[in-house]
Amino acid sequence: MPKLNPEQNRAVNTIDSPLLVLAGAGSGKTRVITEKIAYLVKQGLPARHIAALTFTNKAAREMKERVGKLLDDKQLRGLRVSTFHSLGLDVLRKEHKTLQYKAGISLFDEQDKITLLKNLIMHSHANYDIDNVESYSGKIGQWKNAFITPEQAKSHASAEDNDAAHLYADYTRSLKAYNAVDFDDLILLPVLLFQNHTDILEKWQNKIRYLLVDEYQDTNITQYQLVKLLVGKLGKFTVVGDDDQSIYAWRGAQPENLAQLQKDYARLTVIKLEQNYRSYGRILKVANQLIANNPHAFEKKLWSDMSFGEPLRVLTHKNDNEEAKQVVSEIVHHKFKTGADYGDYAILYRGNHQSRLFERSLREHDVPYFITGSTSFFAYAEIKDILSYLKLFVNPDNDAAFLRIVNTPRREIGPTTLEKLGAYANERHISLFSACSEMGVREKLPQAALARLQKFCEWTHRTASSMQMGDTFAEMNAFIEQINYHQWLQENSNTQQAAERKIKNVTELVEWLQRIAKSEDDNEQEKTLDEIVSKIQLMDILDRNQDEQAENQVSLMTLHAAKGLEFPHVFLIGIEENILPHQNSIETDNIEEERRLAYVGITRAQHTCTFSYCTHRKRYGDISESEPSRFLAELPEEDLEWASKKPADEAEQKVRGKANLAHLKSMLS
Repeated sequence: MPKLNPEQNRAVNTIDSPLLVLAGAGSGKTRVITEKIAYLVKQGLPARHIAALTFTNKAAREMKERVGKLLDDKQLRGLRVSTFHSLGLDVLRKEHKTLQYKAGISLFDEQDKITLLKNLIMHSHANYDIDNVESYSGKIGQWKNAFITPEQAKSHASAEDNDAAHLYADYTRSLKAYNAVDFDDLILLPVLLFQNHTDILEKWQNKIRYLLVDEYQDTNITQYQLVKLLVGKLGKFTVVGDDDQSIYAWRGAQPENLAQLQKDYARLTVIKLEQNYRSYGRILKVANQLIANNPHAFEKKLWSDMSFGEPLRVLTHKNDNEEAKQVVSEIVHHKFKTGADYGDYAILYRGNHQSRLFERSLREHDVPYFITGSTSFFAYAEIKDILSYLKLFVNPDNDAAFLRIVNTPRREIGPTTLEKLGAYANERHISLFSACSEMGVREKLPQAALARLQKFCEWTHRTASSMQMGDTFAEMNAFIEQINYHQWLQENSNTQQAAERKIKNVTELVEWLQRIAKSEDDNEQEKTLDEIVSKIQLMDILDRNQDEQAENQVSLMTLHAAKGLEFPHVFLIGIEENILPHQNSIETDNIEEERRLAYVGITRAQHTCTFSYCTHRKRYGDISESEPSRFLAELPEEDLEWASKKPADEAEQKVRGKANLAHLKSMLS
């Protein structure tokens, strides 16, 4: 493999011991994983016994595409390249009987989770505070990510978390009753399954004989347990990670998992990838000096054999309005001077709220831009409605889906009826759908209301059966017509144009589901309705903030969203105390993660990197003074160019004037 450098080559060829690859930013880690998969297959390990895990659908797709260029279709057959959660869902679907679930398990997203928790709080005799529902939800997620069961949470919870622990137990029971799991269960339940059933663990260990894990620094405790169980004592694995890019502590990521490997696997080999193929040398020098202020279990230093590059500029502004205007002006000027495309520029910030003024300034200058994290297709109400119908057809015990569509379009089933139905279902520990057909519910509901509910349930049964037995997509279009959904959208849209857009979205959804139904593997039949629904739910959760191609537009995004991306020219804005580092991190003494976040931002830049801060900033309607971030003081002074300290250059000002004039002419034309 002549195109690989010596360390990459060694990482690909090391297959006889557990391997940790410490891959710095831009050091070709994805290439190492894809080349290693090809190497393993060529060494005689069938692809069906290899699994590569990552954290996003996008990363999994990219990895699979790259492997596809190294192996032919026959060699690739059976290869698993997926997210952790997709693997977990597959385990649950195949082993549902052992876990005492029915087939067609429902997957609850965050909104479903909140709906169920609210329902439990409202109908509980305990003194829960419904205003704290999001806090309870977050705490339950933290426990699942830290591999803490409801029983453990109840026995070890502090007085402050006692309510959350008891609600966690109620929530877990309800999920099981509804034949549902939430996103965090996709890792927790397989781990519990493997721990309690060695025969099933052995079956999966025989399926996955070599495991590769990308972005290992982002794994939480439960994910680490899953990896440890799957690879067993033999430790047939390669994990690739960078502790300097661990920026997800708020969702349970444990960079300590990298060091833990050395304790758990005495034969562990550690290989460092320090050559960077992305950034000019000076950018790496600045990034290295910044991150050296954090403690390290493994020391590494990025280097590049590319050009050293220009000093990193620091812009100072009197307020945030001026910051937005000046940064956009810098982009217009630099584009004119160098002939770059708008797509070469990225504006990165700590929080989404910082984008507003930049959007306004970009629009005023007629500069095209794209914000990563804009509305997802799954976030539209009409998409949620149709998917909720499909979820209910697959699993009538899905209370969240039932509540969303039982009165959409209107069926004269009001909140009082649903509240009484919910109270009865909770008493009986059954789903809302099941409660509708029980004899006892007749005493709780007026006859007319019960008749409407039962009519809806009968229709749901009939439609679900037709979709399972007949032409799924013909029946799908038929039910949308039966409920007069398009008319409902017309009546509930502010304009005809909005109604037409919503109807078009529904059509697009059905066409997309049809494409998903066609199996990627020619040996398998077309996917069933419950398989389609499970896949779409997982895609929804993983791609909640799906980033599209920015094309020739300036990219605006948070530092978290920028991880894994690269741009020729990067502007890091709001480099101030209480923004980066964030005020919460200062108060909780979590500066190290904020420093890693700044490091990630700097290492996105290929050719130029510009920092920007204000002396005054508007907060909550008041103007207050701002201090430059402590991180600026940690950078090598000789590699920075402070615009405020540089004498005005007459020639430079003329060039800027020409750039603005040329841009104005292009706007007018």
